[in-house]
Amino acid sequence: MDPMTLSHSTMPAYPNTPVTAALRSVLGNERDERVVADLMYLERWEMAPMPGIASALRVSQIRRANPELAAAVRAELLTLRG
Repeated sequence: MDPMTLSHSTMPAYPNTPVTAALRSVLGNERDERVVADLMYLERWEMAPMPGIASALRVSQIRRANPELAAAVRAELLTLRG
């Protein structure tokens, strides 16, 4: 199995549902739809990176603004892939 992909059992039933507990805990308190969209984008990108400079730049900016969350999401996804 490709280590960069998650099994079907770890994918959320609904596309707008966070996979990681780290992101769920942050989104539980967040009301700004733009912030929610950015953080969901970060998690999805960490699960399946998209090609292109625009995607990479967006993720880079989100990571820079949320370094602890980005690290927690990445670490949690690595354990789910295991």
